[in-house]
Amino acid sequence: MSIEIKVPNLPESVTEATIAGWHFKAGDAVKREQNLVDLETDKVVLEVPATADGVLKEVRIAPGATVKAGDIIGVLEEGAAAAAPTAKVKDSTPAGGDTAGAAAKPEQKSADKAADASDDGQSPAVRKLLSELGLSAAQISGSGKGGRLTKEDVQAYADKQKAAPAAAPAKADAPKAAVATSKPVAGSREEQRVPMTRIRARIAERLVEAQATAAMLTTFNEVDLKAVSELRAKFKEPFEKANGVKLGFMSFFVKASIEALKKFPAVNASIDGSDVVYHGYYDVGVAVSTERGLVVPILRDADALSFAEIEKTIGELGLKARNGKLTMDDLTGGTFSITNGGTFGSMMSTPILNPPQAAILGMHGIFDRPVVVGGEIVIRPMMYLALTYDHRLIDGREAVLFLRSIKESLEDPSRMLLAL
Repeated sequence: MSIEIKVPNLPESVTEATIAGWHFKAGDAVKREQNLVDLETDKVVLEVPATADGVLKEVRIAPGATVKAGDIIGVLEEGAAAAAPTAKVKDSTPAGGDTAGAAAKPEQKSADKAADASDDGQSPAVRKLLSELGLSAAQISGSGKGGRLTKEDVQAYADKQKAAPAAAPAKADAPKAAVATSKPVAGSREEQRVPMTRIRARIAERLVEAQATAAMLTTFNEVDLKAVSELRAKFKEPFEKANGVKLGFMSFFVKASIEALKKFPAVNASIDGSDVVYHGYYDVGVAVSTERGLVVPILRDADALSFAEIEKTIGELGLKARNGKLTMDDLTGGTFSITNGGTFGSMMSTPILNPPQAAILGMHGIFDRPVVVGGEIVIRPMMYLALTYDHRLIDGREAVLFLRSIKESLEDPSRMLLAL
């Protein structure tokens, strides 16, 4: 029986999606619940699983095409064997770059099936990179948990193949996406034009929206992280042993931010038309950088979370973000955000608001600097803090005192335990 593969209902406020890539070719055997294709929206990446065991009979829509909910993008033949003849592929290029389809030789088809089977279970980021480079997971040894491939494994293999003289002829057969992401030859005047991804386009739209609709202003301060660093060093091992997660800096900043938000409710508020909405809860967004762009998953009721729960949740959300597994619920809402440019070495920046939130805290790199303490010059681990806020709602005095509250909590962590 033939089953139409349709674009599922899209998240609220999303009207279109782009086919990011197929994970099987026409004629491949698939099992129920295996992911057939990734659909990229302007917010999340959706997976379309097989509804039954069978064969992918037809791929109707090629990667890069725009689709809407209910569109038929392929056909699954339920219960069919992989060796069965396949229907003609209509205007599509399989994710693996092989356009031979059903015309492939039996021995080649078996090899393709083995390669595709080894691709199963890999993260969307790894599968996408394999597709772009025209590689199969069967060619590469994984260094991740349980032998799974990482992006580093794939890139290292690709670099090695590129350096080998025997690999040179294969360049002509590489998918177009690989050409688009390759670096121009030094000294050339080559230009490359690639379409902006939906998520990147949405990020651009929201950044421009924030600039146009809010009266953004940024205030700065610096914090001495000696006390936090010593506390982490002292309890690093017992904390990890007791909770199964490392004690990072972010949990301290989340806790310090919540204490400050409680003192200054306007920073946790938002503007809705001519009304100010004061939120009686603390849903803190933590920015995560992914290959598709910056996303801000939410720590729900962060005030009720322990240090260990904050670290675990951040780790889980970060992994979901990098694997393209975030849901709309993970990204929706948020009353305040934190972004950490320090992970990339940033010394100072002015973060942009995440509408409709009224403020965002920017963390930066920790650098040993000479500072004056008690009349003496000492070397301390220092970080610049930045708070960008909507001046329509938050006055400069509130913003400065809010940032100073965070500084005081971090320089004397015991204050957070006593809610001072």
